[in-house]
Amino acid sequence: MSPPRITVAGAGSIGCFVGGLLADAGHDVRFLARPRVAAACAADGLRLTDFDGLDVHLAAPAMIEDAEAALSGADLVLVCVKSGDTNAMARQIATHAPQAQVISLQNGVANAVALRAALPQADVRAGVVPFNVVPGGPAQYHRATSGDILIEAGPLPDLSCPHLNWVQVDNIEAVQWGKLLINLGNAINALSDMPLLEQLHDRRWRRLMADQMAEGLRVLKTAGIAPAKTTAAPPHLIPHILRLPTPLFRVIAAQMLTIDAQARSSMWDDLKQGRKTEIDALQGAILELASRHGRQAPLNARMRSLIRTAEAAGEGPPGLRPDEIRQ
Repeated sequence: MSPPRITVAGAGSIGCFVGGLLADAGHDVRFLARPRVAAACAADGLRLTDFDGLDVHLAAPAMIEDAEAALSGADLVLVCVKSGDTNAMARQIATHAPQAQVISLQNGVANAVALRAALPQADVRAGVVPFNVVPGGPAQYHRATSGDILIEAGPLPDLSCPHLNWVQVDNIEAVQWGKLLINLGNAINALSDMPLLEQLHDRRWRRLMADQMAEGLRVLKTAGIAPAKTTAAPPHLIPHILRLPTPLFRVIAAQMLTIDAQARSSMWDDLKQGRKTEIDALQGAILELASRHGRQAPLNARMRSLIRTAEAAGEGPPGLRPDEIRQ
């Protein structure tokens, strides 16, 4: 069997990093890219680095701006667009690659559901990317935390390659909720305008993260949802770990996750670039679930309000203190 032709639908941080490593390993990969990314890669190639010393340079990645050219003939489409662009991308796939297998590598819990609704004949799989990728330049992307890609179990091509493992799981929805709880911290990091590692070394910030996550856990419990772990610790223990004194937290955290000084959330980068964030797919999902079950989630509501205010201001991450966020 010939190797699959892969299209990365959304050449942002995750799309470029994952697709770039697949291309470096010899896979046939095309990227559906915006003009800015295509131009930067045409000028300098695509460079991928990480916390563990990875340094890969692709001189001429197949960055394509036209959806028909990028998607036609694809056997596998990796959807890496922001949640708000999922429906539009599904229409493009339905038009240009209706035969393709589709994997959602997106934040939140609703994207694979939306893709299945728009592509009823396609094999659509949900996936979770647990690691963080930050842009280091116009055509450079840096993986700043550790983890394997988790994919809904079923027939799939072998995508594992050097520096990138793909692991099939039977409980993908529970894994998605577990990752969403972790991703609630994206808003806190964006509002703080601080590197994530520096933030995690400050107990005031960790308590804020813990309180927001605990609120989310209470909502999920009311809804009968049991989130699965995406780190070494189960979700219900993470708020307790975050509240520990800093010296003890550092010891335990070092066994759970590798993170370097460059790590920041994708939501921070969205505010920095003046883009719309995924706040509605993260805190918004908790608030929707809370409303459905007659619960309140005031801290999550506060985060959503502050991020929307920052989006509207268009001045980048606001650099708030923990007490200003709590108000």
